[in-house]
Amino acid sequence: MTVHFIGAGPGAADLMTVRGRDLVAASPVCLYAGSLVPVEVLEWCPPDARRVDTARMVLDDIVAELVAAHARGQDVARLHSGDPSVFSAMAEQMRRLDAVGVPYDVTPGVPAFAAAAAALGRELTVPEVAQTVVLTRTSARATPMPPGEDLAVLGRARATIVLHLAVQRIEAVVAELLPNYGAACPAAVVAYASRPDEVILRGTLGDIAAQVREAGVERTAVIIVGAVLAAENFPGSHLYSAARPR
Repeated sequence: MTVHFIGAGPGAADLMTVRGRDLVAASPVCLYAGSLVPVEVLEWCPPDARRVDTARMVLDDIVAELVAAHARGQDVARLHSGDPSVFSAMAEQMRRLDAVGVPYDVTPGVPAFAAAAAALGRELTVPEVAQTVVLTRTSARATPMPPGEDLAVLGRARATIVLHLAVQRIEAVVAELLPNYGAACPAAVVAYASRPDEVILRGTLGDIAAQVREAGVERTAVIIVGAVLAAENFPGSHLYSAARPR
């Protein structure tokens, strides 16, 4: 028996990997966050599968479901939105499973920031504009940020910065980034990336907060800030350069 931690992708069911789909189809138990994982994905479950919505469950209850499935010898498809390597709370579940000897594996998924970049039609690493992407969040309504990982510190490099779980604090995010990026720095917010109700907002640090409030965006959104969002006159990459040795 194995618990399969599976990245369910950013929202569109057809953005789940083929491996993830096949594991769902082969697992008699499926745990998923009903508020985030598209309902279409559940159609791949076996007809008699046990489907458990974890949206309102606490960690103890989730792990109890996984351990109970292990006792029955049943594989579990444990679905996480986006990619489980970032902001998924997978690590704490793994720690519990390690303690009781329940095996698991991980299948990656399309992360929300990648779907947001695709919606914007932008590469987040552009030659001589920005080659670093910072994936982070804020601490409101969540566990505190580690020392040195606040936006004022992270923003000093002026790298492309991507914020998850932060759109409800958009004014505070802007205030923390302004000293390093400036009000004219391009900014964007993508909510429900890849879904039919996707919302795309483009602007600058000076006006993005007002756009967010006007659009009523309050959750399931990614904030992206950086010069790459408006990059046009940049050199070609070395990868496809005619001068590169072949």
